[in-house]
Amino acid sequence: MIGNDPLWDTIVSEAHQAALEEPVLENFFHRSLLNHASLDAALCYNLAQQLGSLTVPEVTIAEVIAQALQADSSIGESIRLDIHASFERDAACDRHLTPILYYKGFQALQLHRVSRWLWQQNRRALGLFFQNQISETFAVDIHPGAQMGSGIMIDHATGLVIGETAVIGNDVSILHSVTLGGSGCAGGRRHPHIGDGVMISAGAKILGNISVGEGVKIGAGSLVLEDVPAHVTVAGVPAKIVGKPAEMAPALEMNQILEPQP
Repeated sequence: MIGNDPLWDTIVSEAHQAALEEPVLENFFHRSLLNHASLDAALCYNLAQQLGSLTVPEVTIAEVIAQALQADSSIGESIRLDIHASFERDAACDRHLTPILYYKGFQALQLHRVSRWLWQQNRRALGLFFQNQISETFAVDIHPGAQMGSGIMIDHATGLVIGETAVIGNDVSILHSVTLGGSGCAGGRRHPHIGDGVMISAGAKILGNISVGEGVKIGAGSLVLEDVPAHVTVAGVPAKIVGKPAEMAPALEMNQILEPQP
């Protein structure tokens, strides 16, 4: 657990204010946030509430999440960067507590981080169990083998599919109904590698062992089947270069406009 945590202090302050504004939810804010001593403890509780079942109860799920957070400090660091990503990039996110309590994309991503840790510890049956429960609960299917960077925002999230050998860099934004899928039935690397700062718009499908360079913008509904160089905009079926983003990292601005070729 992190002792000096300014983000947690901010979230606690926000929760007190939210409880005052909506008394009906006062108990909810206390049970979800204010009754806990740290952000890690609150996350264990909230994520376990989402995934617990009769066969594997909430307390067991919470213990597994706590194990992962304690064993790998990078998970907690990534979680905090993901909260900041939602707050800074989503105009609808007016409080830092919002992703923790209400955003299934954020919740699914953090549970994936736990399933990824389990996968790396060779606890693969439990990792696959997490994947299945995440998919059933959030309509988000991320294989435990997939590697996710930090500062990632998954907006709306419904219909997101990310395959086993996919690699996603830092500061990436992904909208709903995106697929990072494989090509062929052979083993080995068969899913996309996504560079830092990439924005993947709604409904885009990126398939096969290809690389998308950093700072790329992928238009909504695009089908990407070939490598994409850094700092271009691609769109269409199949996707072609149609311009160049105005920003070095389109994921940070969330600008959906397709700029024309210079």
